[in-house]
Amino acid sequence: MLTNTKFGNQNTPRLTVGFILANRFTLCAFANFVDVLRLAADEGDRSRPILCNWTVLSERMDPITSSSGITVQPKERLGDPRRFNYIVVVGGLMAEEPNLSPAYQKFLHEAAAAGVPLVGVCTGAFLLHEAGLLDGYRCCISWFHHSEVVDQFEGLDPVTEQIFVVDRDRLTCSGGVSSAHLAAYLVDKHVGRAQANKSLHIMIIDDALQAEKPQPGIPLDLKTQDTIVQRALLIMQQNIDMPISVQEIARRMGNSKRQVERHFRISLDTSPQVAFLNIRLDLAHHLIEKSQKSVAQIAVDCGFCDSSHLSRMFRRRYGCTPQALRRPSTLEPELAVSNLRSDATFDG
Repeated sequence: MLTNTKFGNQNTPRLTVGFILANRFTLCAFANFVDVLRLAADEGDRSRPILCNWTVLSERMDPITSSSGITVQPKERLGDPRRFNYIVVVGGLMAEEPNLSPAYQKFLHEAAAAGVPLVGVCTGAFLLHEAGLLDGYRCCISWFHHSEVVDQFEGLDPVTEQIFVVDRDRLTCSGGVSSAHLAAYLVDKHVGRAQANKSLHIMIIDDALQAEKPQPGIPLDLKTQDTIVQRALLIMQQNIDMPISVQEIARRMGNSKRQVERHFRISLDTSPQVAFLNIRLDLAHHLIEKSQKSVAQIAVDCGFCDSSHLSRMFRRRYGCTPQALRRPSTLEPELAVSNLRSDATFDG
């Protein structure tokens, strides 16, 4: 056992985590989670597993290849799950995600039966669901995968409005940086808030975010259960900086333009064109308030021809210009226009 005079002698780790990595797992999500543990486990960034301990588990001990092509060598065989405080399943690419092998599923069921909490990172939630381990639990998934979930995972109770979800002994997160915040939540709980914040700060991440923090990029004002509209909104999200036509959106979905327009009218009482413009303006509004980017750069990032085009559309929507929004004391007195017209005069 490692010793350290500041941390005391013969320390038993306060937080132990076993990782199961899916084939083609997402390296970023795994690395963020591990680095929070690593930095919380020791003084500075010396990386000794004193307060936290972690290991990659395997059925056969073969190297595991991530979606980026980088491989990770497992350290231990599955064994007894009770030696860990948490078992974390890191998922991989949606299109290539096979079910976990029977040995992994057996191990996870043994962990659940022993009361060891299970964690699904990124698409790891889908693997837990397919193993029958998320029945009756809410789980967090990325907004990016919402349409696939609706189509493929019957019975899953997905949450796309938060960066992570803690539902009793099941913890799930949307991947990416959210895995660092979920790891920090565990460090805070078992080791201490100071260690959790230290980890994030060394990683150049602001203070720990709560589970309820919204995921970036979600069209929060456009709530619908219509799967056609949901898929169209997802395509819009993915093309904010270079907007595509409704005709092209419909083609990618395998629907007609008229079908898509009809579903938007029924579900959201607006047109796809106006919904797309509002998503872009919402993002521009957020960036103007929260970032230091120039209005010209925000215009480019949000798919407008130039800052004049953005300013014109922004004023129609919010009743003031982007420049005025950044100078609250000089806001123009006009009342904001609540909604853009959805008729043929659309100017997006």
